[in-house]
Amino acid sequence: MSTLSTHILDTAHGQPAAGVTVLLEQHRDAGWHTLTEAVTNQDGRIPDLTPDALPAGRYRLTAAIGDWFHAAGRESLYVSAQIDFLVSPTGGHYHLPFLISPWSWSTYRGS
Repeated sequence: MSTLSTHILDTAHGQPAAGVTVLLEQHRDAGWHTLTEAVTNQDGRIPDLTPDALPAGRYRLTAAIGDWFHAAGRESLYVSAQIDFLVSPTGGHYHLPFLISPWSWSTYRGS
């Protein structure tokens, strides 16, 4: 079983992205199923996306970065940023941050 957290940083301004909505979904036989939706805190973090540990499987995080940029009066290219990932059977903690700007985004597995 695994735990999951995320962090969103606005690299164009060098600041955390507070107030971004993030959706966590799990892929099952019939398609994608929503597990939870949360909003980043003042530090741009969602420290624990689920109250329970995640079993092995396929998941995706979708951050509504277009809405966030629009609310700040900033133009952006991307409507959302999405991380499609696998949780291994060996478990552990997954920290999957988003590094965003109006014209790009990236991710990595943090600690």
